[in-house]
Amino acid sequence: MNPDDVPTGSGPAPREVAGPRLPHPGEQHEGSTSGTLNWLRAGVLGANDGIVSVSGLVIGVAASGASHEALLTAGIAAVAAGALSMAVGEYVSVSTQRDTESALLAKERRELAEEPEAELAELTAIYEDKGLEPALAAQVAEALTAKDALAAHAESELKIDHEALTSPWQAAFASLGSFVVGAVLPLITIVLLSPAWRVPGTVVAAALALGLTGYTSARLGGAAIGRPMARNVLGGLAAMAVTYAIGSLVGTSIG
Repeated sequence: MNPDDVPTGSGPAPREVAGPRLPHPGEQHEGSTSGTLNWLRAGVLGANDGIVSVSGLVIGVAASGASHEALLTAGIAAVAAGALSMAVGEYVSVSTQRDTESALLAKERRELAEEPEAELAELTAIYEDKGLEPALAAQVAEALTAKDALAAHAESELKIDHEALTSPWQAAFASLGSFVVGAVLPLITIVLLSPAWRVPGTVVAAALALGLTGYTSARLGGAAIGRPMARNVLGGLAAMAVTYAIGSLVGTSIG
């Protein structure tokens, strides 16, 4: 048959290769997420604690029949003490985590220097356990070891990114700042409103703020929105209800 007589379009056109595939939208394929998650955790925890603790405290004080000056004093003291407590707690907690990670990495460095063959065999076994054939697992382990042995063992064995250890200072300042931001809204609300509207207005403001932090954490973390928002709001309302009841009982008993 003459090549010119071959009909065109008789079969599926070859698929064009557009080059390397792009990552899925919204997924992080480069770098580590540990720093982002550290900030997110500390920030959301600090904001929620600021909203709930200060709202609960000023509502409890208001329920006891305290004066405007007493409310303002108690609120400011709660903001200062809570923010500093959050910052110190985060610093100590994350410092302990970082010290543990550093100790594990130091141990791994020592083992790589003293027993490289044993470490290579260990890395090979890890990839075999993940489902690779022994020959392929050995090839992967050798390639990763040649590139960066510590990074390979830190990621596969220790589950640590040795170039992005958690920062205690970042966590401390994130907690302090977010606590103050979260606490300011209920404090301003209860101080500015008239006595008849102090408690209901603060409850509404705190519920809206808790819903916002729940929404923000869900969006930043790529999770569903409904459950985090409901969890934040319902938990905060329960805490405020308890402190209001306590303030009412104590105020009545003292009065």
